Order: sequence, then C-alpha cells, then structure tokens
Amino acid sequence: MASYSNLLSPKKSLNLLLICTVLAVALPAEALLSCSTVFSSLEGCATYIVLGGRPVPPECCSGLKSLISTAKTIPDRKSFCSCIKGVAYSATPEELARAAGLSRRCHARVPFKISPDVDCSKVK
Repeated sequence: MASYSNLLSPKKSLNLLLICTVLAVALPAEALLSCSTVFSSLEGCATYIVLGGRPVPPECCSGLKSLISTAKTIPDRKSFCSCIKGVAYSATPEELARAAGLSRRCHARVPFKISPDVDCSKVK
C-alpha cells in the first residue's frame, strides 16, 4: 500500500500540476455569467423598460456597463444574450424598443441585438 508521502512527492505533484494545466487549456471555456447575475446587474433598468417616460436611471447605465465589462469571454457574452433573449419573448414592442435603446442612451456597446429573434450562438 502506498503511503501519503509517496503520493505527494514533488515529482508527482509537478506531474499532476502539469496535467491539470494542460486540461484547463484544452477544455473549452464555460460561461461564468449566470442569468441571476445578468438580471441583478440590470435591476436598475426594470422600471424604465416597463414604464418608460422618464430618463434612464444612472444605476441602470452603470449596471449595464458593469455587465458588459464582466462578460469578457465569448461564452459569457452568449450567456448574457440567452438571458436577455429569454426575457425578450414576453416583452411588449414598447419594452423591447426601450431595452434596445439602452445601448445608445447609456453609451454602452451591447454585443448583440436585444430581440427575441437574436441568434445567440453567433455572438462573438
């Protein structure tokens, strides 16, 4: 039976570290951005999108910009897109127009079209 000291020898530890590093580089990145993160970041936009008629709240724009900067990887941006697309299906045309206009009003570049018809698989 092997002892713990033999299992954790410097050479075996180095080999294990090397294997883990190779696997981490070889495996595709998965989205770390959840819909709950997306929705909590955009919480300040809800009243404007639903009710309209007033200026976009500053916390909406700061949340949107923070979310865009958080979505650094393609899987994160695709996840962001999928979360928004899911909500867009139940939005009225007026709500969709206000949501789509946030990019311009907040001076932030949303990396996809806000629409129930957007193809999130093509988001880069």
